[in-house]
Amino acid sequence: MNRKILTAGVASGILALAVAGYAVADRGAQTGETPARADNFRLVDHTGFAQEMRRLHDAKAIVVVSQVNGDASSRAAAKKLETLKTAHPGVEFLMLNSSLDDDRAAIAAEAASQGYTIPVMDDEVQLVGEQLGVSYAGEAFVLDPKTLNIVYHGPVDASGAEKKAKGYLAEALADIEAGRAIQVSAVDGKGSAIRFPERARTEAHANISYADEIAPILEEKCVVCHQPGGIGPFAMTNYEVIKGFAPMIRESIRTDTMPPWHPDPTIGKFSVDYGLSNEQTRKLVHWIEAGAPRGDGADPLAAVEHVAPEWPLGEPDLVLEIPAYDLPAAGVVEYQYPYARNELTEGRWVRAATLMPGDRQGVHHILAGYMSEAPDHDRPTSGSWEASYGEYAVGGESFTVPDNIGVYLPPGGVMSFQMHYTPYGKEAVDNSKMGLYFYPEGHTPELVMRHSVIADTNIELPANTDRHEEIAYANFPNDAVLYSVFLHTHYRGQAAKFEMIKPDGERETLINLPRYDFSWQRTYEFAEPIDVPAGSKLVATYLYDNSVRNPGNPDPNEVVRWGDQSWEEMHYTSIYYHWKDETAVNQLADAEERLNNGRLMGMLDDSLDGKLQLAELSGSMGSRLAPRFAALDADSDGGLDAAELAPLAGMMRFGGD
Repeated sequence: MNRKILTAGVASGILALAVAGYAVADRGAQTGETPARADNFRLVDHTGFAQEMRRLHDAKAIVVVSQVNGDASSRAAAKKLETLKTAHPGVEFLMLNSSLDDDRAAIAAEAASQGYTIPVMDDEVQLVGEQLGVSYAGEAFVLDPKTLNIVYHGPVDASGAEKKAKGYLAEALADIEAGRAIQVSAVDGKGSAIRFPERARTEAHANISYADEIAPILEEKCVVCHQPGGIGPFAMTNYEVIKGFAPMIRESIRTDTMPPWHPDPTIGKFSVDYGLSNEQTRKLVHWIEAGAPRGDGADPLAAVEHVAPEWPLGEPDLVLEIPAYDLPAAGVVEYQYPYARNELTEGRWVRAATLMPGDRQGVHHILAGYMSEAPDHDRPTSGSWEASYGEYAVGGESFTVPDNIGVYLPPGGVMSFQMHYTPYGKEAVDNSKMGLYFYPEGHTPELVMRHSVIADTNIELPANTDRHEEIAYANFPNDAVLYSVFLHTHYRGQAAKFEMIKPDGERETLINLPRYDFSWQRTYEFAEPIDVPAGSKLVATYLYDNSVRNPGNPDPNEVVRWGDQSWEEMHYTSIYYHWKDETAVNQLADAEERLNNGRLMGMLDDSLDGKLQLAELSGSMGSRLAPRFAALDADSDGGLDAAELAPLAGMMRFGGD
């Protein structure tokens, strides 16, 4: 699905929702009073998973309770919630930590020590607690999932005579499940106070400078897409535009939709960071809630004419024209595998490449790889590529490597492409291009950038299932250095995590995507390359939402398996690395082969123990392998090791994204 199409529709919907609840929501944020309605929001919980309110539209009710680490009333409320959760299936229970004294790691430690099974959302910027009017630990809010109206507000529980005189959370939930009006919808409560310092600064928020504080944030984080010729649905060219879209901008920030940067900020560091800092987030939202005042000073956005360049890295050293494709207005377009002749008469080392879509609405993705000979058929060619040179998907176009490392491009042959097209209602002609950037002629970098894919083509998503997990890994036979990772699923992709398990068992999460957004595809380059000791496993874990809660789900009643088209699914992870013992002059002959030979084990071995058990067999491949399992188990130990599984390596079907 193309981001440019999605964004316009999403923008208008978010704008309508934001405007509808704008004035009401601000009252809670600015005064601490309970508003009539909660604004939609998305927060990461203590497990690293993103929780969003509007996603829970099919629940009977949504219960949100404020939580503070170590607080007795908070712990008592949490214990009661665990009981209510058992008694009220179909009700969503969540806790909200808005304490400035508790970070994510501390929240997770508290949840573990107290045995919480209810997610604790980390409201580190306090915007959600501000808007809800949270004031004390153990304060409960019950939301109508359809409207997000607050239908009950008060303590979770009480005791003795006080309880006999008042209604509490259990009574409110009983009323909801009985289909009757809540008899007592608001109860005064008390508990340990939670500090919200920004509530006392509402006058200061009205003095936030658009010219000196807001426009520079937009310039740094937003204008790259929101400029004439960019992929954003509107161009941030002046204050008037920003003022008009202010409610939508606020909603986008609160739901973590924009900027489209999805890594968990508590895990890993990357060479670029397109996300807002906590301070930038607070400043933008508080400025908008203050009415988005213009203030004094010249308009920085109007002073500079921004136009998206044709080539983001500058003019390439070599431009390859991808053969044009006539895109139909509708229907299914199978992957296309065109190629362009490589006219180089001498080999060159590539330091960067940009894949430039000709029709951004119709091109979903482009992959590129070298072949020494042109194919004499129209079948998929990606399995025969001798080297890879990056990938395009909405949000990421250019592939770059650090200094003194490169990818060799031999003379002659062809550059082959995998093209995924999505019809969008009218006929079009796509004229995509590839730009290549070389090291100086005659220069040989010290190191060779390698590329591999971790994939599970055996995935099977049950119907009507939320948070279904699939896992795959690559077992590295040699010491390596990892530079980047690209995580990819389709419409049902929900969240993703990429970890390293070292030979001694130490486990390190390298990147966590609390939510996966199919509309934005990025390669995440690590700020500092990651050492991967020989014998380490790089593990990709994906969660899928094949339920009615997924607004992009084509059919939650369908069992979904691997397939090229977006309504099918994938478990695809692209990585770039170099072998520590390899140089451009002395290249390793067998490391890539040994890595690839382990793909089948990495796809099927969900227990990560290096042996395939009969109980691990699943999906179409499992049904084919199960009858042969005993015969393959040469040592009769009940598991297949790498040597016993090796004859079946050809069973693995591998495709692109």
